[in-house]
Amino acid sequence: MTQRPHFIGIVVHDGPDTWVRDAFTDDVADTVAGDPNWADGTFVDVRRTAAGIAAVPIATPGTPRAELLALVRDHGLDPAHPPPVLAEVAAWVAAPGLDDESLVDKTALPWCTIDGPGTRDLDQALCIEADPDGWRVHYAIADAAYYVRPGTALFAEALRRGASYYLPGLSVPMLPRELSEGLVSLNPGADRRALVMSMYVDSSGACAATTFQRARIHSRAQLEFGQVQGILDGSEQIADPALVASLRRLREVGEARLRAASERDVIGHRHEEIRVELDDGSDLGFVVLAELRNDVERYSEQLSLLCNIEGARLLRESARDEALVQPIYRVHDAPDAARLRELATLIADAVLRHNLDDSWRWSPARESLGSYIARLPVDGPSSRVARAIARQAILVNARSSFTATAGPHFGIGAEVSARFSAPMREVVGVFVHDQAWEAISGAPARIDGEDELRDRVIEQANRARDRQRRLTHGANLLVLDRLFGGDARHPREARPFRRGTVMGVTAGKVYVRLDNPPVDVKVYLDDSPGQSGDVGIGDAVDVTLVDFDHRRKRWLLRMQAL
Repeated sequence: MTQRPHFIGIVVHDGPDTWVRDAFTDDVADTVAGDPNWADGTFVDVRRTAAGIAAVPIATPGTPRAELLALVRDHGLDPAHPPPVLAEVAAWVAAPGLDDESLVDKTALPWCTIDGPGTRDLDQALCIEADPDGWRVHYAIADAAYYVRPGTALFAEALRRGASYYLPGLSVPMLPRELSEGLVSLNPGADRRALVMSMYVDSSGACAATTFQRARIHSRAQLEFGQVQGILDGSEQIADPALVASLRRLREVGEARLRAASERDVIGHRHEEIRVELDDGSDLGFVVLAELRNDVERYSEQLSLLCNIEGARLLRESARDEALVQPIYRVHDAPDAARLRELATLIADAVLRHNLDDSWRWSPARESLGSYIARLPVDGPSSRVARAIARQAILVNARSSFTATAGPHFGIGAEVSARFSAPMREVVGVFVHDQAWEAISGAPARIDGEDELRDRVIEQANRARDRQRRLTHGANLLVLDRLFGGDARHPREARPFRRGTVMGVTAGKVYVRLDNPPVDVKVYLDDSPGQSGDVGIGDAVDVTLVDFDHRRKRWLLRMQAL
């Protein structure tokens, strides 16, 4: 049996001996001696090198991190990669292909990446130049397809995983971190390979033309959304005039794209994100934070969506020659008319229930749903109702999916879209980039069974999205266990009431978003006989813990309308 140079193990005591065995496979070769002071069930990061074995505890039993690792293991995901994959990574690190004469040199442009705090896998960099009637948006996407090629161990493993997976304080990367956070990542101060889309965006926000080049770039800075917001607002400064000028144009083109999105009837989600993180405290408890998205995040999102649209157009045009490319699109059907009528009725009921004026009413015949949601108040006495209506508007949408057939993406108001913007995080991104290169060069490197391979990529990409949803749901349950487990330690009469907003009501069940922490809970009316179900969306309610149902594995809550 082959010993892995890296694996995540778990501590097992066997009489006087302490062992660390691989927690994610059944390979007994991956077992090393452990420290007898380590508790059973401790997760350990094990690395074999020429200098010996290094084993470092990373999660002790009962902590959120250990629970998350167990959740990942239950879903068949292994944070470590097999030896053949690591061998290919080592070869690429030794010869990264940055001296490729076919690369266009775009290192002189003032590139930067803009991401959330703590991001390490940097997929995208941008640079924006002024144009007489708009802007020239240069958008660089990490060239993962150059390194992760069909027929290699790297591609096979990426296909098996389907995507990278993200949990609070923990990620399981599709590609080894030496690539996703190193050689492929558009890290500042280093030359990198990239697919560069140069998109001419006119003053109306429309993209009039796009060119595609395989290029070498050099990012000048790794910036965060809040930092860029500060630069645009004048509260922060950086000593690079060319970079500042590019960022100021980001605001201009971002606003133009947002105006164009409203005209395309895009249903904008309320700009609220819920992030779940691990606390730095001794108990490593979950912390749930609610943050309003700033303008820079919205601008960046618009450019990311634009590159997905333009990449899809390239694939669609090239796919007319079936021997040239095998495209994969991301499609999203519009909600059917019946669901929209049901939503209009639900909104009308909420208007009556909360004594709101007629400006709150919505008619599908007179106003698009996107523009209606956009004008709802964010703050004020009726903000609970607005948040609940926005939630219901999101729920009328079907889920998007990957397919070989071109079709519209209703959610972003595009006639066609593909997943170009995350090539290090999704195997479908690697595949469509590879197909884009074939389209650009006009000399496809066809491989046997490419049609079947595309079908497999589509299958795994859709499966990965379902798996991420299940993982997120599992992580949310752990948050609730931490929250209500603490409440359960109090006598019933001393348990806290937690205020929230009714987001939805079905037969026997009420969905509530708590104010603090801002997580979703379900109140089952049959769990508390005599509990009133006379609530509607937008109502403020207090929720308190009753008990835990061990048979059905759910917390029993009581709700009180205010």
